[in-house]
Amino acid sequence: MAVQLLEPMWRADARGGPALRVLVVIPTYDEADNVADVLVRTRQVLPTADVLVVDDGSPDGTADRVEALGLDGVTVLRRSGKLGLGSAYRDGLRRGLDAGYDVLVEMDADLSHDPVMLPDLVDAVVAGADLAIGSRYVPGGSVPGWPMWRRAISRTGGTYARLMLGVPVADATSGFRAFRAATLEAVDLDHMRADGYGFQVEMAYRVHSVGGSITEIPIAFRDRTRGRSKMSTRIVAEALWLVTRWGVRDRVFGSRRRPTVGAAVR
Repeated sequence: MAVQLLEPMWRADARGGPALRVLVVIPTYDEADNVADVLVRTRQVLPTADVLVVDDGSPDGTADRVEALGLDGVTVLRRSGKLGLGSAYRDGLRRGLDAGYDVLVEMDADLSHDPVMLPDLVDAVVAGADLAIGSRYVPGGSVPGWPMWRRAISRTGGTYARLMLGVPVADATSGFRAFRAATLEAVDLDHMRADGYGFQVEMAYRVHSVGGSITEIPIAFRDRTRGRSKMSTRIVAEALWLVTRWGVRDRVFGSRRRPTVGAAVR
């Protein structure tokens, strides 16, 4: 089925000014089977955006596959090895900030994040959000095919992060999200601690801590059908440890929230 081309509100402002510059950052490791589909579909729904694939030396030739496609607006950042999801996003987002993009987007390469939702995330930032999260756990969101035990584990982890950190987000671990560039500058990417999926929790925590506004857009999250998941016990343990550490620190030394900074990132 063909993907409908959308007309997002961010292409030009109400005065006919230039379109906002949008960069989609996609980390990859052994995603040669999926990367062509995700890039083509992303370019279809966001034809004026650019895409940066951050590849960690995929043995299956993912980076070569991307370059062979020859898609306009798609570039590859080749890294020397498997350095971690958080590290890949830091490098990709930092490059986007240095290049002057206005909105920066994160998404997975395995099609668990449906590219058709990308304009909604960007629109939410244009409408005023500092961070827009594609959420499985707000009304309208779903995880088709997940067994009850897996849903329970995922939601319990999200609830724990919300209670420990005081971040009003139902799906803090979601990796499908869009940021206002000025907000990313305020959260200080260069001093992020988490490396695995805890990176997503830390980003939401930091945006909230600087007074940024967060909104959640309902999405359907579908498991990959090709390739292997990168989730591991170590990644889960890292996220749990960091959330506990930050939560205890905030209770002992006081909240890190600085509301006055939030106004500065508008």
